[in-house]
Amino acid sequence: MAETFDVIVIGAGGSGLAAAYSASEHGGRVLVLEKRPQPGGTTGIAVGSFTAAGTSIQRQAGIDDSPELHIEDAGKFPPPAIEARNADAMRAFFLQEAANTFEWLRGLGLSFVGPSPEPPNRNPRMHNVVPGAKAYIAALQLGLQRRGAVLLTNASAESLIKDGDRVVGVRAIVRGETHEYHASRGVILAAGDYASNHDLIAEHRGEQFRCIEGINPFATGDGHKLAKDAGAWLVNMDVTYGPELRFVPSSQRPFQQCFPASGAAARVMGAIAPRLPKWVMRSMIKRLLVTWQHPENSLFDDGAILVNREGQCFVDETKYPDREIALSAQPEKIAFILLDRRLVERYSAWPHFISTAPDIAYAYVADYLRLRPDIARSGDSLASVASQAGIDVAALENSVKSYNASLGQTSESKQPLESAPWVLLGPVKAYFTTTEGGAVVNQRMQVLGHNGNILRGLYAVGQNGLSGMILWSHGLHIAWAMTSGRLAGIAVMSESARPESVDLRAN
Repeated sequence: MAETFDVIVIGAGGSGLAAAYSASEHGGRVLVLEKRPQPGGTTGIAVGSFTAAGTSIQRQAGIDDSPELHIEDAGKFPPPAIEARNADAMRAFFLQEAANTFEWLRGLGLSFVGPSPEPPNRNPRMHNVVPGAKAYIAALQLGLQRRGAVLLTNASAESLIKDGDRVVGVRAIVRGETHEYHASRGVILAAGDYASNHDLIAEHRGEQFRCIEGINPFATGDGHKLAKDAGAWLVNMDVTYGPELRFVPSSQRPFQQCFPASGAAARVMGAIAPRLPKWVMRSMIKRLLVTWQHPENSLFDDGAILVNREGQCFVDETKYPDREIALSAQPEKIAFILLDRRLVERYSAWPHFISTAPDIAYAYVADYLRLRPDIARSGDSLASVASQAGIDVAALENSVKSYNASLGQTSESKQPLESAPWVLLGPVKAYFTTTEGGAVVNQRMQVLGHNGNILRGLYAVGQNGLSGMILWSHGLHIAWAMTSGRLAGIAVMSESARPESVDLRAN
């Protein structure tokens, strides 16, 4: 017979751990299944911003804000054609609940700095968790341990088990063996996005995007597939954040991972961080910038060029998404950005920067040379930077000559690449940051079928339960992950328990 729990959560990223903790907080016996060797998901590799209006930290800073104003501003971030796809009522509901979730997280001992501005938000709303997003994972995992929840890693959910029209359990492969688990109240899908599922990307976004990778290589749409098999209504599956160029991550441990995420040291850091001088916080955030953010498109508008591993130009750098599609077909799917003296000087001071966390910190050429020597090289000749990057010298020199010769025919605004110092940034890759498609859910996070019927016993949170929302400003995806998880945990524990005598072997 299957082991019985009140609630089974599939996925131990931010939304899954939030759902599991919320359910345990309301008396549930909870099982969390995580396919990876450790919890974290995409939340665990993020910066950790949480954007909300009407928070206690805003009030302490003298900021008069409200969810109603946030609802108006949230629609200003996406392009109009994408914003037209938004589920307005659901996003309004979420933004009304976000501040409550923020206070819930603070109650778990999490500390935040900010709020920081992000136009076109009219008020500062972006709160950054200290020391980074892994603090969410550590706090929620510790809370689950204290409440006796069971977290199984290397545990891949293979299928949902149904009794009639109700989801009552999960079949999973745990460390190579098949197990069945019974959920007397409900199963919560929290398995992240599908940015690294090439088949789903090709099916919904287009075959030309098949080879583009996701930021999280393990975000393979497992929850979406389980939801679809159960009859869920999936919407906006063709809406993605990206593709966009990003520098490849460092092989070294990310900067913020060096700080404690839980325990007494983390509490001390949380108390000190809001009192630090702004320049100290900007310096810390700048380190995150060169780890996580993408190079600005203005670099290419101003004349920087992309060359592949062989030193060859391969695309018009100013054309999106042709640039990303072409890059994904290059050797090793990588390219390098070349700047000459003019561009180095231009991108060394405001308002021209390589990357940014809007209105918080800006990273310039010198910051990349200092903080990311693995992807930033400077030299007094093309041969020097090419050799440092392992690029064919003659090919790079020919690419620059061909580019300069073409300017009179194709561009009146760009200038030739002419003089040292030369800077070569990269590798860069084309990545999908996240996907916006997911199951339609109601305000109790219950999954709905195509005719609007509730799929009894099945819930979805985070990227599995986006419900048609477009969340395109910084900090909204984590805010939704935590909010949907909190609400799902409350809702599932208000469900009537199923009889314990259900025979799962017959299903």
